[in-house]
Amino acid sequence: MANALYDYGRQAFLEGKIAYLTDTIKVALVGSGYVPNLAAHQFYSALASNPVGVPVALTSKTSTAGVAMAANVTFNNVPASTVTFIAMYKDTGNAGTSPLICLIDTANGLPITVPSGGNVDVNWDTGPNGIFKL
Repeated sequence: MANALYDYGRQAFLEGKIAYLTDTIKVALVGSGYVPNLAAHQFYSALASNPVGVPVALTSKTSTAGVAMAANVTFNNVPASTVTFIAMYKDTGNAGTSPLICLIDTANGLPITVPSGGNVDVNWDTGPNGIFKL
């Protein structure tokens, strides 16, 4: 698989249900037990028990020509695990209604083996596609 947008995430953008710049957009580290289904998975709850550590909210979000960017993030005190994916979603406060946006599995350093209590730094691509491009 390559980095991709979830089908329902694209639909939510087109229907005005996700406002990237003003909504709370978070990223989560996801373990190897997650089996992606970009066509069927709609909400953060689809990740089930596979998120690793605590999701982090994006800051300094920008959007130019359909390219989403944000400040780099650090996940602190991540439990010992293997991180295979980074998932982005709009946080509504309820995992069952928080729409998934994109899934990243192709990036420098992925998969990551994290020692217990380690930090994980995510430095977003600053190229023409940024974090993702609509």
